[in-house]
Amino acid sequence: MLSPFPLGRPARMAVMASGRGTNLEALLEAFSPQNPWGEVVLVLSDNPEAYALKRASRRGVEAVAIPWRGRKAFEREALDLLRARGVDLVLLAGFMRLLSPGFVEPWYGRLLNIHPSLLPDYPGLHVHRRVLEAGERETGSTVHFVDQGMDTGPIVLQGRVPVLPGDTPETLERRVLFLEHRLYPRAVRLVLSGMAFPPGEGLKALLGEAWPRFQGLSPREKPLYLRAAVLLSVWGLGGHPALRQELSELPEEVRLKAEEVLRRVESSP
Repeated sequence: MLSPFPLGRPARMAVMASGRGTNLEALLEAFSPQNPWGEVVLVLSDNPEAYALKRASRRGVEAVAIPWRGRKAFEREALDLLRARGVDLVLLAGFMRLLSPGFVEPWYGRLLNIHPSLLPDYPGLHVHRRVLEAGERETGSTVHFVDQGMDTGPIVLQGRVPVLPGDTPETLERRVLFLEHRLYPRAVRLVLSGMAFPPGEGLKALLGEAWPRFQGLSPREKPLYLRAAVLLSVWGLGGHPALRQELSELPEEVRLKAEEVLRRVESSP
């Protein structure tokens, strides 16, 4: 199986946040009750004072603070609560703790995070300052599956914004955050539709002869090829030898043009 989604019913989602919760607000707005894709049914925080909890409570969503008494204790309580609420997908939105392999493993493929850079560039903290110090002309945000590293999981979707003359870390943060509020719900819909998932044995079987080429792609290219492969499969064409051959031998100039078009589409409102 390529992906655990779609479920054939609305998904039950949980959001984990440590602070203001602006991305949480965007997710609550996008996935309200009766949304056919699913709804946010639970908000968890390691910080009892997090404003994210108030945002959830105002919308009638269960908001639970699990005070940080160490990673093991927090994760045990969080996992118990996720199971008890029948959660299908977990979304990290400004959650400022690293999760252990014991938490990530059972949720791999159903656990997303958003990071304010064009990963794999600038993982970690102080991203906007580092982007400005490096003299970058553009930056952006990345929604990715969470794996056992720091901001290293497979990319779901990216969006880009320009770095403008006179930008400070604060002005750049505001511009990227505005992008994130649109990007995260779109990425969640891709996952829930079964169009985005971590590459694995199922995809290897689907791509056949094109698998080695796929493995050689950059982290930013892989999500585009993955969605193309899924569409071919949905259309009943994924196993056609001629199409597999074309995918493995796509001319460089065609590939670059297609990626540029898709980049524009994915970065637009």
